[in-house]
Amino acid sequence: MTGDLDTPLLLARETIEGFRKDGFVRIAGALSPETVAAYGRSITNATLRLNTDHRPLAERSTYDRAFLQVMNLWRADDAARRLVFSQRLARLAASLLEVRSVRLYHDQSLYKEPGGGITPAHADQYYWPLASDRTVTAWIPLQDVPAHMGPLAFYRGSQGEAFGRNLPISDESEAAITRAMEAHGFVIDAQPYALGDVSFHGGWTFHRAGANESETPRSVMTIIYMDAEMRVAEPINTMQRNDLAQWLPGLSPGDMAASPINPILFDAG
Repeated sequence: MTGDLDTPLLLARETIEGFRKDGFVRIAGALSPETVAAYGRSITNATLRLNTDHRPLAERSTYDRAFLQVMNLWRADDAARRLVFSQRLARLAASLLEVRSVRLYHDQSLYKEPGGGITPAHADQYYWPLASDRTVTAWIPLQDVPAHMGPLAFYRGSQGEAFGRNLPISDESEAAITRAMEAHGFVIDAQPYALGDVSFHGGWTFHRAGANESETPRSVMTIIYMDAEMRVAEPINTMQRNDLAQWLPGLSPGDMAASPINPILFDAG
């Protein structure tokens, strides 16, 4: 059930151009449902085992109600490692970024519990001390995600919008970014996902997710890729200083973003 993890899936030029224009793309059937289901069980179990937040939903902040999260699961779980090191997914990331090779920034397992709240609107790159926008996140649902389970939704073409880039995930970001996106005519795309669908979105693409209104957990694995030639930038906020220490250990501004935990995942040679 794992053969398609490394089998190349070539993208049409129109898909790459669409990603450049819209800031995201959904690839239907990027992996087989059988492969995702096989790996998903282990990833979900590892997420619940390693999670440290056991508070009731009512006692958490908006951010913490959005999901339980475990980062760099590849270092703790063999199934997560196998998925993160998928040549198919990394090749897709390199094709969309239009670079020769990509390396791992970090992975992140996101488990939205039944009744879990919204994921407020934001852009990921706010958190990252990286010198360019040559970044892309693969969002891999580990089960079908219909509308009532909170599929990831993107503001089409918003990656060039400056407003909101200084806002962390919060109630404020949800309100302010939503108003700005609507005022500028950025349409939100909130399509459901079938098992095996994978989306990719750029670091500055604004996105959000609805609440999980079902009685079933919404389990997702994400992989953040960056251009293998990425350099470390001077952190401009507390979150970026924390990320520099945690995900780029031992590195300083100006260094290649290539610590021992940022391996190259695909190289076209």
